[in-house]
Amino acid sequence: MTGPDLNPSRIAAGTSDRKLRVLVVDDHEVVHWGLRLMLGEQPWVERCLSARNTQEALALARRYDPHVALVDLFVGQESGAEICAQLLALSPRLNVLLISGAGRISPNAARAAGASGFISKDWPAADIAGAVRMVGLGMTVFKPHEAPAGPPLSEREREVLEAIAGGATNREIAGELFLSPHTVKEHTSSLYRKLGVRNRAEAVQKAQRLGLIS
Repeated sequence: MTGPDLNPSRIAAGTSDRKLRVLVVDDHEVVHWGLRLMLGEQPWVERCLSARNTQEALALARRYDPHVALVDLFVGQESGAEICAQLLALSPRLNVLLISGAGRISPNAARAAGASGFISKDWPAADIAGAVRMVGLGMTVFKPHEAPAGPPLSEREREVLEAIAGGATNREIAGELFLSPHTVKEHTSSLYRKLGVRNRAEAVQKAQRLGLIS
């Protein structure tokens, strides 16, 4: 629900005088501080709370009953979608807006988790604030559909990546794809190089963040 003529900062400007309690859930110190500072300066924000993990978020939600939560798609090793579901189980009236810098989630997946929107950290501050306010007032905000981010992978590299994500060894991947272990090792090295990672665990985590695998 955005675009050149449908801008959150403009829409939110004339929506309501209602004051909102906002909860920010993000584990990156600079981003966490910046979001809290920016939202705390908004005239429509009654209180801006901040949490760095699920436990803190649930404790603050239980104590202060926020109207809207701005949740990073990845909070450390925790999934923002799972945090969203837990917050809504505790406070069904809460509205959740997911946000991310590199990761992606489809509108359908975000809705399935209970979120009312998903935006990028690359948005201007005024648009992020406007999106938070819109979601807090019961509206939805989803970015226009984008192609999955990330480097271009060959079909074979994608097959190897999916097998790695499934926990298969190089020898097992070779047998499954009818390749030599040496060829599998070459594909794996190419994947690491393209993704900018050093090992299998990092490759799977990076690929999930980029939406290359589910």
